[in-house]
Amino acid sequence: MLKTLSKCIREYKTASILSPIFVTLEVILECLIPFVIAQLINVIDVASPDLIEMSKVWMYGGILVAMAIVSLAAGALAGAFCARASAGFAKNVRKDMFYNIQTFSFENIDKFSTPSLVTRMTTDVWNLQMAYMMIVRIAVRCPVMIIFAAVMAFVLGGNLAWIFLAVIPVLVILLMVIMWQALPLFQKVFKKYDNLNESVQENIKGIRVVKSYVREDYEKKKFNRAAEDVCKDFTRAERLLAWNSPIMQFCFYGVICAVLYIGAYIIMDSNGVTTTGEVSQLIVYGMQILASLMMFSMVFAMIVMSMESARRICEILNEKSTLDNPANPIYEVPDGSVDFENVSFKYASNAEKNVLEGINLHIASGETIGIIGGTGSSKTSLVNLISRLYDVTEGSVKVGGHDVREYDLETLRNQVAVVLQKNVLFSGTIKENLRWGNKEATDEQLVAACKLAQADDFIQSFPDKYDTYIEQGGTNVSGGQKQRLCIARALLKNPKVIILDDSTSAVDTHTDALIRKAFRDYIPTTTKIIIAQRISSVQDADRIIVLESGKINGIGTHEELLKSNKIYSEVYYSQVKGSDESAAPAQGGEDNG
Repeated sequence: MLKTLSKCIREYKTASILSPIFVTLEVILECLIPFVIAQLINVIDVASPDLIEMSKVWMYGGILVAMAIVSLAAGALAGAFCARASAGFAKNVRKDMFYNIQTFSFENIDKFSTPSLVTRMTTDVWNLQMAYMMIVRIAVRCPVMIIFAAVMAFVLGGNLAWIFLAVIPVLVILLMVIMWQALPLFQKVFKKYDNLNESVQENIKGIRVVKSYVREDYEKKKFNRAAEDVCKDFTRAERLLAWNSPIMQFCFYGVICAVLYIGAYIIMDSNGVTTTGEVSQLIVYGMQILASLMMFSMVFAMIVMSMESARRICEILNEKSTLDNPANPIYEVPDGSVDFENVSFKYASNAEKNVLEGINLHIASGETIGIIGGTGSSKTSLVNLISRLYDVTEGSVKVGGHDVREYDLETLRNQVAVVLQKNVLFSGTIKENLRWGNKEATDEQLVAACKLAQADDFIQSFPDKYDTYIEQGGTNVSGGQKQRLCIARALLKNPKVIILDDSTSAVDTHTDALIRKAFRDYIPTTTKIIIAQRISSVQDADRIIVLESGKINGIGTHEELLKSNKIYSEVYYSQVKGSDESAAPAQGGEDNG
């Protein structure tokens, strides 16, 4: 874990080293200051004011002022370098996590929930940043202070200094017991943080559904339950850590009382051998030792809290994508042909049942293929294998005559464009969203792609046209408009294979027919795979595949399947309700949401 996290320090190594150096200088000066004060007290502590050597008073006073200024400067520099190091470390941790998440396959993403990733990128990184800040500064300061103060205490106080050291093992044992009890509670707390974030995310994402069903009270109760769970476990953990302070305070004041009591007898019995300045100096060193132990208990509490955060962050940093480029990848896709050869697939290696099984299929380059089937028939799983969003469990999927695992991933996905069921637009202008498909696309290419996707008309109706700003998630455009923009974005890739995964479900049948006609007329050499629930969306395809429970139930044209495939004919007649076939693609107005 330490090895993984230490890689995130990088350019902040200098700041991480300078901070402890200045902390050490600050501590040394703080330990020497009581020694100088003791000498000053001994100069002043004489029987008659007339015997005070003012030259020594001024000398020791000047030394004290100089040491205090240097100590202050060292402390300020230590704080500045510490802040830079901890903030930079946290920045690098977030960046490394984000970059690694971008490499994840769908299988990796399935392993972690979105709320959990959000918690790890925010709360967990913040805990780690605070722990690192304390480690770089306070965790260095405490042992250095204890060592220097203890040495000075033994030099001045002899056996009296053992009082300070005797309490250290007691405190260490108590702190270890607290850590042993608190760590499992923090492990539970962060899992419940994930549940809390999930509750918030679901509510915000589905706020329109919540309001339309008047379920605000239910969502409030669900959030309260999640918040109460976090509060309960966090309170238990913090209650344990809260014992640090009273334990330390008890030891602190108990030791001071012991030193004062014993020190008074020593001064009276020493006949001037032990001075008041030496005992006062010993008390100061004792306070420094015990104060350092108290500070260390704070560091200890923060480290205990951050240990689980560090583990969760390392899970992300150490996660390797299940999809890697081959040693010598292919950088060119010859054509848009697609072949499934005895393909079986399951999402998890330990799953009992395959999602897809025994798929054998050849799709010629430029062919239009429709895929239809009931919910759960694995239509999306089938097409996800083509762009290698998942890898097959058995068999092989080939594009352009080569196994998809032989291609460079970026090359493959640029040539196999997928418009998924859940269309996503990002905050920015329409132009910026479209150029996700091709960042070098000209304005003319943008318009051409939008005309193919039947999006140009509604874009032109906006006051700012292609410079219209799209809100996050595309909330200021309708579902049908969002789908058409996503289709246009995919077309800008100029792919050899384009997959529409139920991505015209929100447009009316007339617009759907126009999109399909544009595909036939303007991109005839591109292989087109259309997943749909409506028969009208696929009935003019070259071939239609009927899927059932992850297996191919039938393949053929619309007319052939009507005659030979029971599932297809049942779906068709249920949708057209026995009307004439030509009436199925009814004319309709543009979808407005």
